Amino acid sequence: MTESTALDALDPEDRKIITLARSARARNGVPEGAAVRDETGRTYVAGTVALESLRLSALQTAVAMAVASGAKSLEAAAVVADATAVPGTDLSAVRDLGGPGTPVHLAGPDGALRATLSA
Repeated sequence: MTESTALDALDPEDRKIITLARSARARNGVPEGAAVRDETGRTYVAGTVALESLRLSALQTAVAMAVASGAKSLEAAAVVADATAVPGTDLSAVRDLGGPGTPVHLAGPDGALRATLSA
């Protein structure tokens, strides 16, 4: 299966969060963009936070935004980055809110799906 075929096989709502994550990365000029979808279908989009006193990955930031907005669970998450893997700390953040089976889609800056992992 090619990367574009893999992306085409995703649910439209999952493709949407990949697109949102990609847009956040490009718009903000940050290393990562992320988006999560909560149990009601609301989405939360974020980029990397790199302050002197606070460092959060894009996915950690998106999860924090969902929690701060009252989300009780996550349906899915997406991260767009140059990286070829999702750090364990990011998977843990998704798992804390969404549970261990929550899908986490990793895509490259071009939007091509690289992997889908379980939190």
